Amino acid sequence: MYNKNIKLVIAVLIVGWAVWQIIEGYIGNGIMLILLSLIFVFLYFKNELILLAFLRLRKQDFEGARKWLDKIKNPESALTRKQQGYYNYLLGIMLSQTNITQAEKYLKRAIKLGLSMNQDLAVAKLNLAGIAMTKRRKREAQTLLTEAKKLDKHNMLKDQITMMKQQMKKI
Repeated sequence: MYNKNIKLVIAVLIVGWAVWQIIEGYIGNGIMLILLSLIFVFLYFKNELILLAFLRLRKQDFEGARKWLDKIKNPESALTRKQQGYYNYLLGIMLSQTNITQAEKYLKRAIKLGLSMNQDLAVAKLNLAGIAMTKRRKREAQTLLTEAKKLDKHNMLKDQITMMKQQMKKI
């Protein structure tokens, strides 16, 4: 919603106000303001619109998630690098249902920008492997599947990976 730098400026101003309150003797107000500033610092690292889109996606509401992501007008200036990766990751997952060419573009950009969690990276590579398989690029699909298998430490994607390997034998 707000530019990432505005969030930091607001946090600094609130901390300054908290210090002034503590100096004036209102220690409770100062502590509360410091806690309030931590919200803005948290939102600097975790964008609120991306968090809301993840919540919608968890409920399988692709339309609602798309609405939240569409509120980010300029992702390059409004988001940090990792947040841009998750923005592209979410768009790639949503578009993989309808337009696989665009989904491939967004997922590759998400991997390039970086994702924090290995599980998210594994899902992105698994989706890219499926897209490569539908486009008859078997070698690329195999390498993406092996990378996804290495990243899947908790074996949450084991069934999907084995199913894709079986489908790849048919090609």
